[in-house]
Amino acid sequence: MTLITHAPNKRTRRTHPVPQEYTHKRVRGEVLLTGWAPAGENRMTVTARWPRGHSFYAPVAERHDPMLLAETLRQSIPLISHACYDVPLGHHLIWQHFTFEADPGALWTGPGPMDVELHITCEDITRRGGRLAALTMTIGILRDGLPLGTAHTRFSSHAPAVYGRLRGERYALPGALASLPPAAGVPALAAGRVSREHADDVVLSPTALPDQWRLRVDQTHPVLFDHPVDHVPGMLLLEAARQAAHAASHPYAGPVVPVRFESVFFRYVEFDAPCLITAQAEPASRAAGSGSRSCVSVSATQDGAEAFTCRVMLAAA
Repeated sequence: MTLITHAPNKRTRRTHPVPQEYTHKRVRGEVLLTGWAPAGENRMTVTARWPRGHSFYAPVAERHDPMLLAETLRQSIPLISHACYDVPLGHHLIWQHFTFEADPGALWTGPGPMDVELHITCEDITRRGGRLAALTMTIGILRDGLPLGTAHTRFSSHAPAVYGRLRGERYALPGALASLPPAAGVPALAAGRVSREHADDVVLSPTALPDQWRLRVDQTHPVLFDHPVDHVPGMLLLEAARQAAHAASHPYAGPVVPVRFESVFFRYVEFDAPCLITAQAEPASRAAGSGSRSCVSVSATQDGAEAFTCRVMLAAA
């Protein structure tokens, strides 16, 4: 078991490269992490670089998309698991809850890529049979040494055999993604209503209710589906929450950007049954003291059971 038990100073601290497979991304160009280093007992520093423009998480109003921060944090979960806690490749890492907040004033885009630094502390570490079973990460995010945001998340780790028992007949073998039904024929909500430019990037489909949509799952999407999976990915649910928050506030709030997500993952969202996304704008008093900000509560239900919730805070763009 690899444990970090000392805090090397800046002169001796060695930065390690990030193997692509440690980010669980198959496309090299989608890897945002650039290095990591130990920073004390169960503490690490991770560096990342955001592109000036991204094919999916594109800048809005001359600010980086806050979802780039979410994807950076998501990539840090397998990196830390494999590099620091000896989790073997092939184990399944599952989100339990994930909260992050970004300072919109620190998201401005410059003439080139943007470097960020994550200061990660791991707590509430659970092991079974000598292997990591779950842990909680508290993260401070910096840009040029100045605060950019914060995050707090917990996830669990499952060996393939254990995960297979949990998933039963739904456990997909590599390559099974191609056999799943495509999103073709499922209409997309108007892209402008969810602050998107292209219909291919819209993950909501209209229903008869004004603030309820069907999750639109395009398993050929090059970013949201970088590799075969046997359930709807967490990043797709977060994107659905972001788009639902935009749809619920459009066109009343004017241009807005999401700055805080408070999400809980209760159960897997499956491919073979409709998933409904519902949004409800909170009363103004819930966002008291937040200036020109508003909040939208989003939930995902499937087969009558709540699978995911997310409270999204929006700030004026």
